Amino acid sequence: MQRQTRLLAITEFLRARKTGVTAQQLAERFNVTLRTIYRDLDALRDAELPVVAEQGRGGGYALDRHYTLPPVNLSAREAAVLVALGTHALAMRLVPFPEATQRALDKVRGALSGTAQRALLEHLQQLQFIGVPAHGGSGAVTRAVEEAWFTQRPLTIAYRGANRELTRRTVRIEGLVLERTLTLLNCVEVAHQTKRQFRLDRIEDARVE
Repeated sequence: MQRQTRLLAITEFLRARKTGVTAQQLAERFNVTLRTIYRDLDALRDAELPVVAEQGRGGGYALDRHYTLPPVNLSAREAAVLVALGTHALAMRLVPFPEATQRALDKVRGALSGTAQRALLEHLQQLQFIGVPAHGGSGAVTRAVEEAWFTQRPLTIAYRGANRELTRRTVRIEGLVLERTLTLLNCVEVAHQTKRQFRLDRIEDARVE
């Protein structure tokens, strides 16, 4: 079995299970070594598939239960409105996670028929987005911030302060503030348990712990 095919098969296998499965069980199921399975699980995580390790009885590797949503029936007009709204949000930087927003829009757009997609494109061309976009962060930084916020894990950042000094801090994100020209992170510094606010555009590097 080629690796790409196996990764898809592992994803569907995990999606279908109500309990976790051990790496050894996965290795036996797909007739590969443990080392290969660990590499495959890392590859799935790199592709932003929420593979988690659950503890206790029935534990093991599993997909985050919140990964998928129940089917939602949208009319073509409702889907088009959501895509238009999301496109506006991206253009105006109204959300701090553009890549996640774009993936969601692609899924909604992909659910439309060819005729509905063409009509959607015509309507989007008639929209004009005017305003001052907020300063954003790099793609790597926003991906790390997104992961840390949604999973509530610590985030280590390299932060360029107002005095241009670069410092490293480990924080937990408590909330985000989206101003017209800035995106701010409300955080608690892990070392001192003090509340701090950081500008997203001043974070030069970020790593989820």
